[in-house]
Amino acid sequence: MQIKKPLIVIAGPTSSGKTSYSIKLAKDLAKKGIVAEIVSADSRQVYRGLDLLSGKVTKREMSGIEHHLLDVANPKRAFSVVQYQKLATKKIAEIHKRGHLPILV
Repeated sequence: MQIKKPLIVIAGPTSSGKTSYSIKLAKDLAKKGIVAEIVSADSRQVYRGLDLLSGKVTKREMSGIEHHLLDVANPKRAFSVVQYQKLATKKIAEIHKRGHLPILV
């Protein structure tokens, strides 16, 4: 029997407030003793150096909430959804292993 692990997914159109909502959610969960970590699924925020073009979350905006899969790809090289899927699957498993709740945004 496979045990299912929880995963919160926040999806929506560009510039709809997903990032700020995910940070607020993680802070609210922390008040209840649940540690959440955010895994970015943004197709542009994975690239290093595209901070302004992608509206990438800043350290200050993160408010101490752990964020993953930002700045993991070189914009001068091809980066596929398959590569992202491998990184995200591994990161989500690591978050679960720590007993934390992943939020895919």
